[in-house]
Amino acid sequence: MADSPTPFERFVQGILPENPVYRQLLGLCPTLAVTNGMKPALTMACSVGFVLLCANIVISLIRNLLKPHLRIVIFTLTIATFVTIADRFLAAYFFQMSKTLGPYIPLIIVNCIIICRCEVCASKQGVVTAASDAIGQALGFGLALSSIAAVREILGTGMLFGIRVLPDAWPDWVIMVLPPGAFITLGLLLGCVNWIGILKARRSAK
Repeated sequence: MADSPTPFERFVQGILPENPVYRQLLGLCPTLAVTNGMKPALTMACSVGFVLLCANIVISLIRNLLKPHLRIVIFTLTIATFVTIADRFLAAYFFQMSKTLGPYIPLIIVNCIIICRCEVCASKQGVVTAASDAIGQALGFGLALSSIAAVREILGTGMLFGIRVLPDAWPDWVIMVLPPGAFITLGLLLGCVNWIGILKARRSAK
């Protein structure tokens, strides 16, 4: 497809211009659920990135064999295979983190980001482009989760990765590590992203 984005364009678009959280508003369930600390947020981002990359590559390799009425089933089975690998790996080598994340690792199976990229890119373009798209989207997802988690952990506990970064006198905003803090932080950061986008659009229009 001559008018399809190149691998580099797919990679770059996934990080910021088509960021899965801040631009497409996909994957909000894990975004809100696991961002009360940097460690679970980054673990989730790595898990999603692994599944996304593997699923995109496999779907791209078999794209000419996909039947329109079965494609979603194939996407789901492919994703489920790699989610199971990620889930068992965490349970075997990072048991405490596996318990912390709980059901959110298995729920990657129905993560809209992965299904969306399989449909939009992997089922239509070659392996290199599909892999570049997956890496870009995974980095974009990781950027979103880590930015939200950093704000919540620093304001909520005065620490980052368990290391104190604010003075001991800092009053911990406990609400930031509770569910309401996820919605507050996501809303504020979404507002900042949209505001920056509007400023850029105004400058380019001059």
